[in-house]
Amino acid sequence: MSRPVNRPAFSSNAWPDRVLDRRSALRAALAGLAAVGAAPSLLAGQAPAAKAEPPVPRFRISLAQWSLHRALRAGTIDPLDFPAIAIRDYGIGAVEYVNQFYMAKTGDTAYFAELRKRADDAGVKSLLIMCDGIGELGDPDGVRRTKAVEGHYPWVEHAKTLGCHSIRVNAASSGTWDEQRDLAADGLRRLTVFAAERDLNVIVENHGGISSNGKWLAETIRKVDHPRCGTLPDFGNFNLGGGKTYDRYEGVAEMMPFAKAVSAKSMDFDEQGYETTIDYPRMIAIVLAAGYHGHLGIEYEGDRLSEPEGIRATKRLLEKLEVVS
Repeated sequence: MSRPVNRPAFSSNAWPDRVLDRRSALRAALAGLAAVGAAPSLLAGQAPAAKAEPPVPRFRISLAQWSLHRALRAGTIDPLDFPAIAIRDYGIGAVEYVNQFYMAKTGDTAYFAELRKRADDAGVKSLLIMCDGIGELGDPDGVRRTKAVEGHYPWVEHAKTLGCHSIRVNAASSGTWDEQRDLAADGLRRLTVFAAERDLNVIVENHGGISSNGKWLAETIRKVDHPRCGTLPDFGNFNLGGGKTYDRYEGVAEMMPFAKAVSAKSMDFDEQGYETTIDYPRMIAIVLAAGYHGHLGIEYEGDRLSEPEGIRATKRLLEKLEVVS
Protein backbone atom coordinates (compact mmCIF):
# COMPACT_ATOMS: atom_id res chain seq x y z
CA MET A 1 0.00 0.00 0.00
CA SER A 2 1.49 3.36 -0.94
CA ARG A 3 2.32 5.78 1.81
CA PRO A 4 1.06 9.34 1.58
CA VAL A 5 3.63 11.92 0.46
CA ASN A 6 4.20 14.53 3.15
CA ARG A 7 4.45 17.82 1.25
CA PRO A 8 4.91 21.05 3.15
CA ALA A 9 2.06 23.41 3.06
CA PHE A 10 2.74 26.45 0.89
CA SER A 11 0.87 29.16 -0.82
CA SER A 12 0.60 29.43 -4.56
CA ASN A 13 3.36 32.11 -4.51
CA ALA A 14 5.96 30.17 -2.49
CA TRP A 15 7.77 28.39 -5.34
CA PRO A 16 8.32 31.47 -7.47
CA ASP A 17 9.89 33.19 -4.43
CA ARG A 18 12.17 30.23 -3.81
CA VAL A 19 13.25 30.13 -7.48
CA LEU A 20 14.05 33.82 -7.41
CA ASP A 21 16.07 33.38 -4.22
CA ARG A 22 18.13 30.63 -5.83
CA ARG A 23 18.74 32.71 -8.93
CA SER A 24 19.82 35.69 -6.83
CA ALA A 25 22.18 33.49 -4.85
CA LEU A 26 23.68 32.09 -8.06
CA ARG A 27 24.22 35.57 -9.47
CA ALA A 28 25.88 36.67 -6.23
CA ALA A 29 28.17 33.63 -6.25
CA LEU A 30 29.20 34.21 -9.86
CA ALA A 31 29.86 37.88 -9.14
CA GLY A 32 32.04 36.90 -6.20
CA LEU A 33 34.04 34.48 -8.30
CA ALA A 34 34.54 37.11 -10.98
CA ALA A 35 35.77 39.58 -8.39
CA VAL A 36 38.27 37.07 -7.04
CA GLY A 37 39.47 36.26 -10.54
CA ALA A 38 39.92 39.93 -11.34
CA ALA A 39 41.67 40.69 -8.07
CA PRO A 40 43.57 37.63 -6.80
CA SER A 41 45.17 39.83 -4.14
CA LEU A 42 41.85 39.67 -2.29
CA LEU A 43 42.50 35.95 -1.58
CA ALA A 44 45.65 36.91 0.28
CA GLY A 45 43.82 39.56 2.29
CA GLN A 46 45.37 42.44 0.33
CA ALA A 47 43.51 45.59 -0.67
CA PRO A 48 42.98 46.02 -4.43
CA ALA A 49 45.63 48.15 -6.10
CA ALA A 50 44.63 51.77 -6.73
CA LYS A 51 44.14 52.78 -10.33
CA ALA A 52 47.33 54.37 -11.63
CA GLU A 53 46.98 58.10 -12.29
CA PRO A 54 48.64 59.57 -15.38
CA PRO A 55 51.88 61.38 -14.50
CA VAL A 56 51.62 65.13 -14.02
CA PRO A 57 53.81 66.90 -16.60
CA ARG A 58 56.70 68.99 -15.30
CA PHE A 59 55.54 71.67 -17.73
CA ARG A 60 53.46 72.04 -20.87
CA ILE A 61 54.44 73.28 -24.32
CA SER A 62 52.79 76.05 -26.32
CA LEU A 63 53.67 77.81 -29.57
CA ALA A 64 54.27 81.55 -29.76
CA GLN A 65 53.07 83.03 -33.04
CA TRP A 66 56.31 84.99 -33.38
CA SER A 67 58.04 81.71 -34.29
CA LEU A 68 56.31 82.03 -37.66
CA HIS A 69 56.69 85.78 -38.10
CA ARG A 70 58.51 85.53 -41.44
CA ALA A 71 55.81 83.39 -43.01
CA LEU A 72 53.07 85.58 -41.54
CA ARG A 73 54.69 88.77 -42.82
CA ALA A 74 55.21 87.19 -46.24
CA GLY A 75 51.52 86.35 -46.37
CA THR A 76 52.08 82.63 -46.80
CA ILE A 77 50.14 82.00 -43.57
CA ASP A 78 46.73 83.45 -42.76
CA PRO A 79 46.70 84.58 -39.11
CA LEU A 80 43.29 82.92 -38.74
CA ASP A 81 44.91 79.57 -39.50
CA PHE A 82 47.56 79.80 -36.79
CA PRO A 83 45.81 77.56 -34.23
CA ALA A 84 45.14 74.84 -36.81
CA ILE A 85 48.76 75.02 -38.02
CA ALA A 86 50.05 74.64 -34.46
CA ILE A 87 48.25 71.36 -33.87
CA ARG A 88 48.41 69.98 -37.41
CA ASP A 89 52.05 70.71 -38.25
CA TYR A 90 53.67 70.65 -34.81
CA GLY A 91 51.38 68.68 -32.52
CA ILE A 92 51.08 71.66 -30.15
CA GLY A 93 47.66 72.27 -28.62
CA ALA A 94 48.16 75.69 -27.03
CA VAL A 95 49.06 79.00 -28.69
CA GLU A 96 50.20 82.54 -27.92
CA TYR A 97 49.13 85.25 -30.35
CA VAL A 98 51.02 88.43 -31.35
CA ASN A 99 48.91 91.54 -31.86
CA GLN A 100 51.16 92.78 -34.68
CA PHE A 101 49.51 90.29 -37.02
CA TYR A 102 46.01 91.51 -36.12
CA MET A 103 46.44 95.29 -35.81
CA ALA A 104 44.15 95.99 -38.74
CA LYS A 105 41.44 94.01 -36.93
CA THR A 106 41.61 95.97 -33.66
CA GLY A 107 38.07 96.26 -32.32
CA ASP A 108 36.66 93.80 -34.88
CA THR A 109 34.77 91.51 -32.50
CA ALA A 110 33.46 89.28 -35.31
CA TYR A 111 37.01 88.57 -36.51
CA PHE A 112 38.20 87.46 -33.09
CA ALA A 113 35.07 85.40 -32.59
CA GLU A 114 35.99 83.60 -35.82
CA LEU A 115 39.55 83.12 -34.59
CA ARG A 116 38.17 81.63 -31.37
CA LYS A 117 35.92 79.30 -33.37
CA ARG A 118 38.83 78.07 -35.45
CA ALA A 119 40.92 77.43 -32.36
CA ASP A 120 38.05 75.56 -30.71
CA ASP A 121 37.39 73.53 -33.86
CA ALA A 122 41.06 72.53 -33.93
CA GLY A 123 41.02 71.65 -30.24
CA VAL A 124 43.61 74.32 -29.47
CA LYS A 125 43.76 76.42 -26.29
CA SER A 126 44.44 80.16 -26.65
CA LEU A 127 46.72 81.31 -23.81
CA LEU A 128 47.59 84.97 -24.33
CA ILE A 129 48.10 87.87 -26.71
CA MET A 130 51.50 89.55 -26.88
CA CYS A 131 50.89 93.30 -27.26
CA ASP A 132 53.39 95.71 -28.79
CA GLY A 133 53.26 99.11 -30.48
CA ILE A 134 50.46 100.60 -28.36
CA GLY A 135 52.45 103.20 -26.44
CA GLU A 136 54.55 103.16 -23.29
CA LEU A 137 52.72 102.17 -20.12
CA GLY A 138 55.42 104.03 -18.16
CA ASP A 139 55.47 107.17 -20.30
CA PRO A 140 56.48 110.20 -18.17
CA ASP A 141 53.79 112.25 -19.92
CA GLY A 142 50.54 111.54 -18.09
CA VAL A 143 48.34 112.05 -21.15
CA ARG A 144 50.40 109.67 -23.29
CA ARG A 145 50.55 107.15 -20.45
CA THR A 146 46.78 107.17 -20.14
CA LYS A 147 46.48 106.78 -23.91
CA ALA A 148 48.79 103.78 -23.76
CA VAL A 149 46.75 102.21 -20.95
CA GLU A 150 43.49 102.71 -22.81
CA GLY A 151 45.06 101.56 -26.08
CA HIS A 152 45.45 98.12 -24.53
CA TYR A 153 41.75 97.87 -23.63
CA PRO A 154 40.64 96.39 -26.99
CA TRP A 155 43.30 93.68 -26.66
CA VAL A 156 42.03 92.79 -23.23
CA GLU A 157 38.58 92.36 -24.78
CA HIS A 158 39.98 90.30 -27.66
CA ALA A 159 41.88 88.10 -25.21
CA LYS A 160 38.64 87.56 -23.33
CA THR A 161 36.87 86.56 -26.55
CA LEU A 162 39.65 84.08 -27.35
CA GLY A 163 39.52 82.50 -23.90
CA CYS A 164 43.05 83.61 -22.98
CA HIS A 165 44.29 84.01 -19.42
CA SER A 166 46.53 87.06 -20.08
CA ILE A 167 47.78 89.83 -22.30
CA ARG A 168 51.55 90.30 -22.40
CA VAL A 169 52.69 93.93 -22.28
CA ASN A 170 55.88 95.98 -22.01
CA ALA A 171 57.02 98.21 -19.14
CA ALA A 172 58.84 100.83 -21.19
CA SER A 173 59.59 104.15 -19.51
CA SER A 174 62.34 106.75 -19.11
CA GLY A 175 64.04 108.52 -16.24
CA THR A 176 65.85 107.25 -13.16
CA TRP A 177 65.48 103.74 -11.77
CA ASP A 178 62.85 104.84 -9.26
CA GLU A 179 61.03 107.12 -11.69
CA GLN A 180 60.69 104.38 -14.29
CA ARG A 181 59.57 101.89 -11.64
CA ASP A 182 56.86 104.22 -10.33
CA LEU A 183 55.67 105.33 -13.77
CA ALA A 184 55.50 101.79 -15.15
CA ALA A 185 53.76 100.57 -12.00
CA ASP A 186 51.12 103.28 -12.38
CA GLY A 187 50.30 102.34 -15.98
CA LEU A 188 50.43 98.62 -15.24
CA ARG A 189 48.15 98.88 -12.24
CA ARG A 190 45.50 100.87 -14.10
CA LEU A 191 45.53 98.39 -16.96
CA THR A 192 45.51 95.47 -14.54
CA VAL A 193 42.41 96.78 -12.76
CA PHE A 194 40.62 96.90 -16.12
CA ALA A 195 41.79 93.39 -17.05
CA ALA A 196 40.97 91.92 -13.65
CA GLU A 197 37.35 92.94 -14.09
CA ARG A 198 37.36 90.57 -17.07
CA ASP A 199 39.21 87.77 -15.24
CA LEU A 200 42.42 88.39 -17.16
CA ASN A 201 46.05 88.93 -16.17
CA VAL A 202 48.50 91.57 -17.32
CA ILE A 203 51.98 90.08 -17.58
CA VAL A 204 55.24 91.87 -18.38
CA GLU A 205 58.05 90.46 -20.49
CA ASN A 206 61.70 91.41 -20.16
CA HIS A 207 61.80 93.17 -23.50
CA GLY A 208 64.87 95.37 -23.61
CA GLY A 209 66.11 98.40 -21.72
CA ILE A 210 65.50 98.53 -18.00
CA SER A 211 62.74 95.90 -18.28
CA SER A 212 65.50 93.37 -19.01
CA ASN A 213 66.92 93.99 -15.55
CA GLY A 214 65.29 91.22 -13.53
CA LYS A 215 65.71 93.05 -10.24
CA TRP A 216 64.01 96.19 -11.58
CA LEU A 217 61.14 94.28 -13.14
CA ALA A 218 60.51 92.27 -9.96
CA GLU A 219 60.56 95.50 -7.97
CA THR A 220 58.06 97.05 -10.38
CA ILE A 221 55.65 94.11 -10.10
CA ARG A 222 55.83 94.34 -6.32
CA LYS A 223 55.07 98.06 -6.63
CA VAL A 224 51.95 97.29 -8.71
CA ASP A 225 50.87 94.99 -5.88
CA HIS A 226 48.00 93.27 -7.68
CA PRO A 227 47.53 89.47 -7.95
CA ARG A 228 46.56 89.83 -11.61
CA CYS A 229 49.85 91.51 -12.58
CA GLY A 230 52.82 89.23 -13.17
CA THR A 231 55.70 88.42 -15.49
CA LEU A 232 56.49 86.47 -18.62
CA PRO A 233 60.20 85.63 -18.30
CA ASP A 234 61.86 85.25 -21.70
CA PHE A 235 65.02 83.13 -21.83
CA GLY A 236 66.67 85.42 -24.36
CA ASN A 237 65.76 89.09 -23.90
CA PHE A 238 68.45 90.57 -21.65
CA ASN A 239 69.78 93.47 -23.72
CA LEU A 240 69.97 96.50 -21.42
CA GLY A 241 71.13 98.83 -24.20
CA GLY A 242 74.43 100.60 -24.59
CA GLY A 243 76.19 97.32 -25.23
CA LYS A 244 75.28 95.99 -21.78
CA THR A 245 73.46 92.76 -20.99
CA TYR A 246 71.94 91.27 -17.85
CA ASP A 247 72.70 87.76 -16.63
CA ARG A 248 69.88 85.69 -18.14
CA TYR A 249 69.82 83.03 -15.42
CA GLU A 250 69.77 85.57 -12.62
CA GLY A 251 67.08 87.55 -14.43
CA VAL A 252 64.77 84.59 -14.99
CA ALA A 253 65.21 83.53 -11.35
CA GLU A 254 64.22 87.04 -10.21
CA MET A 255 61.12 87.09 -12.40
CA MET A 256 59.88 83.55 -11.79
CA PRO A 257 58.09 84.24 -8.48
CA PHE A 258 55.63 86.38 -10.47
CA ALA A 259 55.50 84.28 -13.66
CA LYS A 260 52.16 83.41 -15.24
CA ALA A 261 53.79 82.31 -18.53
CA VAL A 262 57.33 81.59 -19.76
CA SER A 263 58.90 82.17 -23.17
CA ALA A 264 61.31 79.45 -24.34
CA LYS A 265 63.44 81.52 -26.72
CA SER A 266 65.74 79.60 -29.07
CA MET A 267 68.24 80.55 -31.75
CA ASP A 268 70.26 77.51 -32.82
CA PHE A 269 71.07 73.91 -31.85
CA ASP A 270 74.09 71.61 -31.73
CA GLU A 271 74.33 68.03 -33.00
CA GLN A 272 72.93 66.69 -29.70
CA GLY A 273 69.87 68.93 -30.03
CA TYR A 274 70.80 71.41 -27.29
CA GLU A 275 70.42 75.17 -27.70
CA THR A 276 73.81 76.76 -28.36
CA THR A 277 73.22 80.17 -26.76
CA ILE A 278 71.16 79.21 -23.70
CA ASP A 279 71.82 76.48 -21.15
CA TYR A 280 68.34 74.96 -21.37
CA PRO A 281 68.77 72.33 -18.60
CA ARG A 282 69.89 75.09 -16.24
CA MET A 283 67.04 77.37 -17.31
CA ILE A 284 64.40 74.66 -16.93
CA ALA A 285 65.78 73.87 -13.48
CA ILE A 286 65.28 77.52 -12.50
CA VAL A 287 61.72 77.48 -13.82
CA LEU A 288 60.78 74.29 -11.99
CA ALA A 289 62.49 75.36 -8.77
CA ALA A 290 60.07 78.28 -8.64
CA GLY A 291 57.16 75.82 -8.60
CA TYR A 292 56.06 76.69 -12.13
CA HIS A 293 54.44 73.87 -14.12
CA GLY A 294 52.51 75.85 -16.73
CA HIS A 295 53.21 76.38 -20.44
CA LEU A 296 56.58 77.14 -21.96
CA GLY A 297 56.00 78.98 -25.20
CA ILE A 298 58.30 78.05 -28.09
CA GLU A 299 59.69 81.24 -29.62
CA TYR A 300 62.23 80.36 -32.29
CA GLU A 301 64.13 83.36 -33.70
CA GLY A 302 67.13 81.76 -35.39
CA ASP A 303 68.30 82.15 -38.97
CA ARG A 304 70.15 78.92 -39.75
CA LEU A 305 67.14 76.63 -39.49
CA SER A 306 63.86 77.38 -41.18
CA GLU A 307 60.97 78.42 -38.96
CA PRO A 308 59.36 74.95 -39.05
CA GLU A 309 62.71 73.25 -38.38
CA GLY A 310 63.47 75.63 -35.51
CA ILE A 311 60.08 75.06 -33.91
CA ARG A 312 60.48 71.29 -34.10
CA ALA A 313 64.04 71.43 -32.74
CA THR A 314 62.89 73.51 -29.77
CA LYS A 315 60.00 71.16 -29.13
CA ARG A 316 62.28 68.11 -29.19
CA LEU A 317 64.59 69.74 -26.66
CA LEU A 318 61.73 70.67 -24.33
CA GLU A 319 60.30 67.19 -24.58
CA LYS A 320 63.70 65.72 -23.74
CA LEU A 321 63.95 67.94 -20.65
CA GLU A 322 60.34 67.32 -19.65
CA VAL A 323 61.01 63.66 -18.95
CA VAL A 324 64.32 64.17 -17.14
CA SER A 325 63.90 63.39 -13.45
